Amino acid sequence: MRDISKDEIITIPDGVTVEIKARHVTVTGPRGTLKKGLRHIDMDLQRPNKKTIRIVVWGGKRKHVACIRTVRSLIDNMITGVTKGYKYKMRFVYAHFPINVNVVEDGKLVEIRNFLGEKVVRRINLLEGVSCEISSAQKDEIILTGNDVEMVSQSAASIQQSTLAKNKDIRKFLDGIYVSEKTNIVVEE
Repeated sequence: MRDISKDEIITIPDGVTVEIKARHVTVTGPRGTLKKGLRHIDMDLQRPNKKTIRIVVWGGKRKHVACIRTVRSLIDNMITGVTKGYKYKMRFVYAHFPINVNVVEDGKLVEIRNFLGEKVVRRINLLEGVSCEISSAQKDEIILTGNDVEMVSQSAASIQQSTLAKNKDIRKFLDGIYVSEKTNIVVEE
């Protein structure tokens, strides 16, 4: 059954500006600017006033109406990114051969050595806007930071997938680099 119209409203916090032009959303805040094109989704983005955005789907079935929540989450994540930022902590897990990780090129390239005793050096280029550093508080930990949650999480996934134990029983060989914590850079108190 089709709904005549469904809508949802997003409230914009102070210090953040959102510009919408032809379903291209630009969010600017204290940490920077993020842009996202939403042209592929059939919906209306309206601005009833300066502090709210209204997402409307006309004549949509169940799957089409579900895109309202998706678009709302995308815009909310962009607002969180330009106000608080995203921080992913990744821990090294190894049984016998210690994993060595070097962060080079000002935190834009991660080099992984001695994974399961292999001689090959794995090099992972981080995506745009993501920086990496080795944790000083915790042994065997790296920290990925950035404003765009998609870029930070994809960089973390690339690091994790580069350390898969191929041709081994994954129940026995648990070695790898895994995400241990997802937080924001700016922590509210």
